[in-house]
Amino acid sequence: MAKNSYVGELLAEFLGTMILILFGVGVVAQVVTTPTGGLGDHDSIAWAWGIGVTLGVYVAARLSGAHLNPAVTIALAAFKGFAWRKVLPYSLAQTAGAFVAAAIVRFVYADLIFKVDPDHTIKTQGIFSTLPGNGADGVTITTAFFDQIVGTAILVFVIFALTTAMNNPPMANLGPVVVGLLVVGIGMAWGANAGYAINPARDFGPRLLTLVTGYQDALFDQNGTLYFWLPIVAPIIGGLIGGALFKYTIESYLPVDPEPVTVSEPDKTA
Repeated sequence: MAKNSYVGELLAEFLGTMILILFGVGVVAQVVTTPTGGLGDHDSIAWAWGIGVTLGVYVAARLSGAHLNPAVTIALAAFKGFAWRKVLPYSLAQTAGAFVAAAIVRFVYADLIFKVDPDHTIKTQGIFSTLPGNGADGVTITTAFFDQIVGTAILVFVIFALTTAMNNPPMANLGPVVVGLLVVGIGMAWGANAGYAINPARDFGPRLLTLVTGYQDALFDQNGTLYFWLPIVAPIIGGLIGGALFKYTIESYLPVDPEPVTVSEPDKTA
């Protein structure tokens, strides 16, 4: 069996996404469950998510390209030639990795979660999945929907810019670091309305975990509105918009990669 097998690709997506969620959901758990201990704030959350993305990409990049996000996978299939037959398996592997990572966080933080929220309510549901207004009133479903479209469009547009060879991307294997910084920036600029899921697997995997571990309202928002679909549908739309914007604006004006120069073998008969 070839080393870079299809199974290896799926394992890379699973494990890379798991690393991403261990850092991301883990830091939110730390902040939410230690409100009087001062063990973190919004900035630490944004940075830990970005670090998680960087490390997850380093884990998976060689084998699978480190999509770690169904919205990215779908955009790559639509605009970059990624095989459509791999979209569903990649997405399932990403979601499974997020689910397992959330289960680890749920287990390790169980005591602290019970201490601050013994009934497992909306108060700590936001550790694992996103909510409009991060659980506070005042943000409508419509606003949250368009927020996720914009945030994911930014994500995919810049990822395409960073990974297109003719666009002078980061060199010396620094691409994952810059992608991580991109996520930090999105978290700091676009986190208020809907928690910047920008990734269907990142939200649905942990949300499903909470549903089976005591959070009866995991599929709903703080107002009782069915919400689980929004961080799935809106990021996919946003990813397609971001991918299309890059392809038909920046990429369409980039120079064409020149034909490789063929070097003849030396004449061994001389």
